[in-house]
Amino acid sequence: MAPAIAAEEGWRQRRAGTRRQSLDLTGEPPRDGLPGDTEALLPARARGYRAELGSILLLLVLYVLQGIPLGLAGSVPLILQSKSASYTDQAFFSFVFWPFSLKLLWAPLVDAVYLRGFGRRKSWLVPTQYVLGIFMIYMSTQVDALLGDGHGRGPDVAALTVTFFLFEFLAATQDIAVDGWALTMLSRENVGYASTCNSVGQTAGYFLGNVLFLALESASFCNKYLRFEPQPRGIVTLSVNGHGLDYSLKKSKPKSLFGKKVGFSAADAVTGLKLVEEGVPKEHLALLAVPMVPLQIILPLVISKYTAGPQPLNTFYKAMPYRLLLGLEFAFLVWWAPKVKHEGGFPLYYYAVVVLSYALHQITLYSMYVAIMAFNAKVSDPLIGGTYMTLLNTVSNLGGNWPSTVALWLVDPLTVKECAGAQGHACATAAAAELCTAAGGSCVTTLDGYYVESVVCVILGFAWWFFLGPKFKKLQDEGQSSWKCKRSN
Repeated sequence: MAPAIAAEEGWRQRRAGTRRQSLDLTGEPPRDGLPGDTEALLPARARGYRAELGSILLLLVLYVLQGIPLGLAGSVPLILQSKSASYTDQAFFSFVFWPFSLKLLWAPLVDAVYLRGFGRRKSWLVPTQYVLGIFMIYMSTQVDALLGDGHGRGPDVAALTVTFFLFEFLAATQDIAVDGWALTMLSRENVGYASTCNSVGQTAGYFLGNVLFLALESASFCNKYLRFEPQPRGIVTLSVNGHGLDYSLKKSKPKSLFGKKVGFSAADAVTGLKLVEEGVPKEHLALLAVPMVPLQIILPLVISKYTAGPQPLNTFYKAMPYRLLLGLEFAFLVWWAPKVKHEGGFPLYYYAVVVLSYALHQITLYSMYVAIMAFNAKVSDPLIGGTYMTLLNTVSNLGGNWPSTVALWLVDPLTVKECAGAQGHACATAAAAELCTAAGGSCVTTLDGYYVESVVCVILGFAWWFFLGPKFKKLQDEGQSSWKCKRSN
């Protein structure tokens, strides 16, 4: 239901004379255009943020670009849901986001291999952007066929998953380079601004790639608010036909510690799809995020005051139980939707409650990820910046990806349906449901697996918080030397 947006904050210790091991393809000194890896070799010095405003703005732009594609990929499940895709299909498509959990496998290559004459990070950022652009142009010519024509041919979920998986693989490669550059781009005194750039930039990028896209992709929204004459398609599509827009950028989706997100998996991965299933238009659901944009920009600024100290994980621990309880509140919203639905849609007060719930969810969400990313940034060693951050984010990403995939996969098996109007028939499988319909009956849901998941996930989440949470907090008590890599001459 909520966009997942990462934040980074912390301190990077610059050391004079630090050796960097790399496989260089040229013999020239690194040159990244702005204070980058070479700055890490200089003694730390007091500098105001104005002196590094160019670097801060560059980071902001990079993170905006990172937010757009994940927002676009995040819109695909809503489109699939509107085309009656099963939750098993949704679970399969969720593998699209797994490259950000597996990028540790090739992060050392991105850290070690580069062209000195071009720059350690630009050697990967620039070509990856060009390849992403070309790849997205090709994708835009195929996406209509992959999504199905709506006339008997449904979405090709397997092909969609493979295509977007390759796209996210390229995006994850760029993310390694950006994370590594963020460690050394700013001086120690200003490195905390990386967290603000990350949060604000990715919020804006996600808004462009998800909320704005879903609104402009909707024919009903465009016909109602933007056109004088109705047309069958929206202003923006995923294809180049008509008025298509192509997005050639990416987004990383760091979560928290491995296993932590089990408690939120049903609420985060399934709630939005369930609301669409209950009749809430996907463009309306996306537009509900618009009032959240100012909140999402302000929250990192406020929360960073509490996570900038030596114990950022305290904020994480305090916010977790409130976010768990909101999972039950989201389940209530799904249950309430058909109760208040009328011929014209949903009443205004229902949307108001959804917006309020979403706002509270954002406060807890941002409190947790700003804290976890502040901790990651604090303990990362700039010696192998990209690889180190990737290692920490891999553990975090896996903690969010596998529970979401499992939650989507289990919705259908946990759902109990009965065949009403045709005796002797059941609805346990798709084939059985077709036989029920052919016999003049209809499948009626007696127990929705989403509600079962919501309760179980909250219980598991509180168990993690009570038994493992205190041990998790103790990680921040380790000395800085415990996190540093051993240096050899």
